[in-house]
Amino acid sequence: MTIFPPDPNLDELRLELSRLRAARGWSYDELAAHSGLSRRTLIEIEQGRTIGSIATWHALAHALGAPIDQLLGTLCEGHEPPAPPAT
Repeated sequence: MTIFPPDPNLDELRLELSRLRAARGWSYDELAAHSGLSRRTLIEIEQGRTIGSIATWHALAHALGAPIDQLLGTLCEGHEPPAPPAT
């Protein structure tokens, strides 16, 4: 029997990006300058038209000074994240 994980909460991920950008008072242009990403990419991510790659989220985490697990951890918002493996 295959057990599938719950769907990731992509809305919460994009909202966390928006919150972090707003907390710094940055425009899309300012975040683009800090991250090396295009303004268009940032807008499309925040508006839910694209999700971006792991490299995109890595660049955003560094630009925002946020641990990447803070950003990606929001994907489990609304359901229990997986437990760490037993040692």
